[in-house]
Amino acid sequence: MNKKIYRVGAGANRGVKNNATTEADVVEKNITPLGGFPHYGVVQNDFLMVKGGIVGTRKRPITLRKSLLTQTHTAATESIEVKFIDTSSKMGHGKYQTIEEKDKFLGPLASKQKA
Repeated sequence: MNKKIYRVGAGANRGVKNNATTEADVVEKNITPLGGFPHYGVVQNDFLMVKGGIVGTRKRPITLRKSLLTQTHTAATESIEVKFIDTSSKMGHGKYQTIEEKDKFLGPLASKQKA
């Protein structure tokens, strides 16, 4: 109830490569974090970025509708500009936003040298 929508984005199955890039970002990145979302995986379809938690079953449709009451509270009427979207790994202590950034920082790894 009374959720704020931050972003509406096209999914990866439409061929969009930079659906998580904002004006402040230096690199182009995808909305899916490194390694995918825990208990969900890779975002392939169109998505909504909503503030707060949403009640419902994972990977199932959710119905959204416009509020019946007009919003007059200051927090509800303010405009929002997304400046950064965190796409680091959500498992463990992720600190890299893209695979290229991770490879650049770590350099050649032992597993890549054996292959």
